[in-house]
Amino acid sequence: MATQKLVNNIDHKDTKIITERSATYGDDIWFTQTFPAEFRSVQAYYPIFFTKDENTGKFLPVALFGFEQNENLFINDGLWHVPYIPLMHARAPFLIGKQTLLEDGVEKLQRVLFIDENHPRVNTEQGAPLFLEFGANAPYLENMANMMETLHHGMQDNDVFIGRLVELELLESFTLDVELNDKSKHQMLGFYTINEDKLAELSDDDVAQLHKDGHLQAIYMAIASQSNVTRLLLLKNAALGL
Repeated sequence: MATQKLVNNIDHKDTKIITERSATYGDDIWFTQTFPAEFRSVQAYYPIFFTKDENTGKFLPVALFGFEQNENLFINDGLWHVPYIPLMHARAPFLIGKQTLLEDGVEKLQRVLFIDENHPRVNTEQGAPLFLEFGANAPYLENMANMMETLHHGMQDNDVFIGRLVELELLESFTLDVELNDKSKHQMLGFYTINEDKLAELSDDDVAQLHKDGHLQAIYMAIASQSNVTRLLLLKNAALGL
């Protein structure tokens, strides 16, 4: 069970974060959420598709790591074997929270960094420290704080991006059929992709607005990223010795 606590140099002066990558530390996931501002980095290695949040029914863009539950084809021997890990996953065990501060007699909400103290990466024995000897933030914590700020703004942009895709009816469901070298077949359901026919039929005004908002580039990066399904197939066959 997650125990979320505000990061501070008193309670967490000895806290360290294990940075090794393995199922032990929660890396055995087959996809994670992403957002338009990181599509350029994500599309270099992973297919980008869309799925629906089970709780809200809203569409989410996701980076795909495998073909089935608990399968991450990019981790092995304690390493994640491509240079970029999507921020929504790389952030663990940190979360963004809000805290009310009194400034010049006025209450203001400020974003603050929380940590899940029960996460398997959190310990006091090994890994990257959060704080230096005299209480200053360690470089690792500074990097994570910057990452969380980027993630916060990325999630806000996601709402606008997805809303526009839905408005223009650019998302369509599809089924991904996968055949391995041993002729075994797998079928992936519940994913969505960009409807390229409807994209081509958009009015000049709609295209111009997508371009102005920076979303047209994200759309084409999502489409281009689908060639990485071939990369996943190669990794899957290699993992099975096929």
